[in-house]
Order: sequence, then structure tokens, then C-alpha cells
Amino acid sequence: MIRVGLVGFGFGGRVFHAPLLSSVEGLELAAVMERSSNNCAARYPGITTYRSLEEMLADSSLGLIVVTTPNGTHFDVTRKALEAGKNVVVDKPMGVTSAQIAQLINLAKAQGVLLSPFHNRRWDNEFQTIQKLLLEGSLGCLVHFESTIDRWRTTNRVAWKDDSALGGGLLLDLGTHLADQAIVLFGKPEAVSAELVRERDGEGSEDSFTVRLRYPGLWVTLSANYLSSLERPRFHLRGTKGNFVKIAPDPQEAALGKVTRIADPAWGQETAANWGTLAVDVDGGIVTRPVESVPGDYRHYYAGVRDALLGKAASPVPTLAAWQVARLMEWARESSEQRREIACDWSGEPK
Repeated sequence: MIRVGLVGFGFGGRVFHAPLLSSVEGLELAAVMERSSNNCAARYPGITTYRSLEEMLADSSLGLIVVTTPNGTHFDVTRKALEAGKNVVVDKPMGVTSAQIAQLINLAKAQGVLLSPFHNRRWDNEFQTIQKLLLEGSLGCLVHFESTIDRWRTTNRVAWKDDSALGGGLLLDLGTHLADQAIVLFGKPEAVSAELVRERDGEGSEDSFTVRLRYPGLWVTLSANYLSSLERPRFHLRGTKGNFVKIAPDPQEAALGKVTRIADPAWGQETAANWGTLAVDVDGGIVTRPVESVPGDYRHYYAGVRDALLGKAASPVPTLAAWQVARLMEWARESSEQRREIACDWSGEPK
């Protein structure tokens, strides 16, 4: 049994990490760091509550530390955990710059411990379904891939999310997930162009973005905003044989907010009404059919972390993925500021 300490119990800790950690065999949610509240203990009776990071890191029984504090603190908290010889999972983004992430990668290697970014949306149902479609070649040669996450949020719930110096802004938030999925599917792009804007009233970081990634023969468009009361399709793929559209997002986030652990044997399954639609050319006519969604399951991420700690498998998400996404986000910001396409020079990747 691997005992886990959770640093922070805000939205991410409460909705994502605690329920998942409590639902994976071989992992025990044993401790939490909350500086003044006891919210985690109220939901998970018997858990040990620490009031400081130093107290938690001194607990030699903890084999894994999960960092789910505000973005701007991820680097310092993770660095201290690694220096204490702990294995660490970090909620996205692992750091607010690629340079910070490179430092953490090197430190983890020097310490001989596991470091993994929580890129859980690799296990979204629609993403799993798209991987299957592309493998089958259902769309022919893909020419355009569009990935969108829309929100209706006229104000941010916490102040730091509006402060780019503290890791706020939509690009590091939802953009990290979208960019990671794109790199998983298509590898590293040749160039990036982007538009980052503030659409809501008041000062603050960007709350809307469109990022275009250029690949040989393929364009990938990633976008998100906080002023969509009507959502666009989560995915729209166009190929030489046809199109695929998925409207409804993965249901896991909404479901995780209602549970402390996953007990439903049908977890991640989606009703037929929410499946995506495939429309392909057959002998000059368009044939349309629903595509059953592959069930999503974020538990696979933590099962992979468990297996990596036991020496049975590689990390489910390597640390290099966090650096690649962060570097891409930096180029996107540079493109928006300079109003031009930025060529991607990947020669600086950590080894």
C-alpha cells in the first residue's frame, strides 16, 4: 500500500485528486495539508491533517506527494518535496515557465524519484474515442483538428486566477490540457500562432485564446474562453474521407464533484445521446452514424503512477510532456504579443 499525502484541498484536491486516490487499489489517501481548515477530514474521516508542508514532508510513511495548490506555488512546493526525497505528482501546470519545469526534471533525476504531471484529460472519453478513430483511419488523411473547451464564468472564483504573475490565465489552465492532447496525437508542431485576449470587464490575465499549431499537411486549432453560454463542439475533425464531431464533454468532472470515491461500475460511460457523430463519403454520398464513446476513466492515471512506483511500468505521463506543453504555451504568448507565427525550436528539451 502506497500512502499518499495531498498538498491542498481546493477545487482540484476535492474534485479530482482525493476521489481518484481513494478509488485506486494500492493507494491510500493518508494525509492532507490544510493550513487552517479541516475540509478534507470532514469528507475523509481518519485522514491526518498537517498544517504545514514541512510537517507533511517529515512523515516518512508517505510514499507519494500530490501537489494541488495554486499554480504559482507549484514550483516551490514540488521542489521542496523532491528535495525531501518524495515521489511527486503535480497538478497542471507543473510550473509557470518551462525553465522552472526543467529545474524540477533535473532535480527529480538527481534524487532518483518519480515526478509526473497530472495530465488527466488523456483519459477523457472523447479523446480516447478520437485516438481509436484515427488509428482506424476512419477520416482518411486528417487536414484539420479543432479542440475547444468553453465555459460561462463572468468572474473568477479566486483572485490568483486573474493574475498571470501567479500562474493565472486561461492559457496555462485549460490550454495545458488541450496542448498536451495535441502533442500526444500528433507530436511536436513546426510552428505556432496565437491570439490571447481579455474579454471580460476589468483588469486581469487572458480569459480567451485561440492557438493554431502547424504540422506538415495539418492544422490544429485549440481554443477556450469564459464567455460561452452556448458551448461549441468539444472536438471537430476534418479529413479526406469525412468529419467527426463531438459536442458533449467528458462527464467525469461533473460526476467527481458529487462523490468521495468511485463506486459506480459504469463509471465514465456515456449515454448514446451524447456520442459523437461520424459523417463519411461512401460512393459520393455522405453516410452519417453515431460513434459509441470509449469510456473515460481518470483512475488509469493514478493506477499508472502506482505501477511506476512499484517498478512495473513507466510513468503514465512523463515529465518531459509538462516541459513541452509549457514551451508551446510560451511560444503562443510570444506569437500573440508579436502578432506573428513563431517557429518551434525544440533543441532546448531537457535530456
